[in-house]
Amino acid sequence: MAKFPTKRRLPPGQIETRKWPVLDLGDQPNLSANDWSFSVAGLVSNPIKWSWADFMAQPQTDNISDIHCVTAWSRFDNHWQGVSAKHLLSVLQPKSDAAYLMIKGYDGYATNVPLKWFDDDDVLLAHSWEGEPITREHGGPVRLILPKLYFWKSAKWIRHITVMDQNGPGYWEARGYHMEGDPWKEDRTE
Repeated sequence: MAKFPTKRRLPPGQIETRKWPVLDLGDQPNLSANDWSFSVAGLVSNPIKWSWADFMAQPQTDNISDIHCVTAWSRFDNHWQGVSAKHLLSVLQPKSDAAYLMIKGYDGYATNVPLKWFDDDDVLLAHSWEGEPITREHGGPVRLILPKLYFWKSAKWIRHITVMDQNGPGYWEARGYHMEGDPWKEDRTE
């Protein structure tokens, strides 16, 4: 990952923190790896349903990225490990009219993501942060990491993705948050 001066790495309206604040809907599912499963359906040639063992049998990727929360904090140089979105898409083989994803967590949370943002080298279904399993309060056993968008797009406790041709609002988008969430454009609200 290229290193940039702090001012260029910090989107407008953000403050750098070394902590990783915990934000959620008030429900933190208590999932063990053995209880966890993940599925993808919709506009794909190969729908999947993976157990933890299936997920861990996929090629694993390490990545370092910054994260930016809509509540105005940013944390630099987070080290993640997990399955890349590029690999997942190569397994799924999205159909030609696929353009959006609805990502759902075990806590009832959902968020929409354009396929063009998901299909990037730095996007992961992450199981580890800083060399340790992601903790329950931060979305473990598996959460999405989509560093180019505000962190509300990086759903915790991920359980299912629906691949769609039409965009639709997730939890926060239905409550007035921006449909895309680009921190460099300050896409906080519509």
